Amino acid sequence: MRKPAMFLTAMTCGALLAATPLFAQLQTPLGNIGLPGVGRGVGDILDTAGEGISGLGEAAQREASRLLRLRDQQLGRLLRQNRDLIERDENGDLARRGEILLVGPTRGEIDALIEVGFSTIEEERVEGLDLRIVRLRVPNGLGLARAERLARRLAPLAEIAPDSLHWQSGSLAGRGAALPMPALMAATAPSRVDTPIGIIDGAPGPAVRPIGSKGFARGAPLPSHHGSAIASLLSSQGARRLWVADVYGSDPAGGNALAIVRALGWLASSGCKVVTISLVGPRNIVLERAIAQAQRRGIVVVAAVGNDGPAASPAYPASYAKVVAVTGVDRKGRALIEAGRALHIDYAAPGADVHALNAKGKPVRLRGTSFATPLVAARLAGALASGGDWQGRLDREARDLGPRGPDKLFGRGLLCEGCAAKP
Repeated sequence: MRKPAMFLTAMTCGALLAATPLFAQLQTPLGNIGLPGVGRGVGDILDTAGEGISGLGEAAQREASRLLRLRDQQLGRLLRQNRDLIERDENGDLARRGEILLVGPTRGEIDALIEVGFSTIEEERVEGLDLRIVRLRVPNGLGLARAERLARRLAPLAEIAPDSLHWQSGSLAGRGAALPMPALMAATAPSRVDTPIGIIDGAPGPAVRPIGSKGFARGAPLPSHHGSAIASLLSSQGARRLWVADVYGSDPAGGNALAIVRALGWLASSGCKVVTISLVGPRNIVLERAIAQAQRRGIVVVAAVGNDGPAASPAYPASYAKVVAVTGVDRKGRALIEAGRALHIDYAAPGADVHALNAKGKPVRLRGTSFATPLVAARLAGALASGGDWQGRLDREARDLGPRGPDKLFGRGLLCEGCAAKP
């Protein structure tokens, strides 16, 4: 079974396929795909709250399956239009064509791979993470899936991964009230948050000016609707010290694992203490290592569970160890029907009827776990600034939902309940 853990609803405008109109095709707000009662929560259609598709009612199972089929159709379309840049790995996930990443290979292992036709593209020590990555091109005529298997046989001591692609997880549902940024911020802003926060996404438009911005893809930094919404949501919650790493730009193969690793390293070296990632993809051992390195440096990574629905495979990076995994709820505290899965859930936040700014600085209405995630990141950054136990502070603030205590649907509770609503 293919495992890309994302429902492709909000690709960055121009960020994935600048030469084609695919953005319009991929941006399919949930109201357009026939989900039952979109705007309602999962509690309205589930018979029981279980894990995965086995815990769903019959109607919800059908719609959960529909989400996965739609996701696969969209991935297939992206692949067909970019076969020169993208191919499927051995798990069926999309990755950068003809390249593999290695961590920790011996010199002998690299020589053995070169002997059979692999070639070195580059070797680098990632800034800020002290992580050495070897990037290899696969032999001519050898597909990525077979190349992965061959590389693992010849380099058993190395950690080997394709350069997996990751997708943004939310949709712009329409224009909101014509409010300028100061009014949007004043309506919801808590006290000032000075903890440095890093964003891995597309770049924001001119309405939000980060302290630092750097591109990690062709054409980056390039303003995008999705990245603009993330940055403006953080600003609306009082965050003042933002750094943005654009991993998409205008690159059809943007959002790849290596770009995210490099972005994470740059944010670490820039002094960020919290990094928010509203992107979703398959498990990738190289990215997993990078996140672990960042965590050892005291950085807290916050990530969205995606919008592939409850039948999807676990989402990454939300499912990596110690990452703060965020799901979304509607304004009545009900889990979004499209919210994806993770191996753990830490907190919920508003993910429907969220208002922020697009790349042109216009207020828009948003939906998806993408937009719940920066709300939690802002709260977490504020708790860090207070010192001591940030998780304890957030737990005391969170409103318990579902069964008493932490659960698999809402985690430890709902944060930022009144945040980012239309003023």
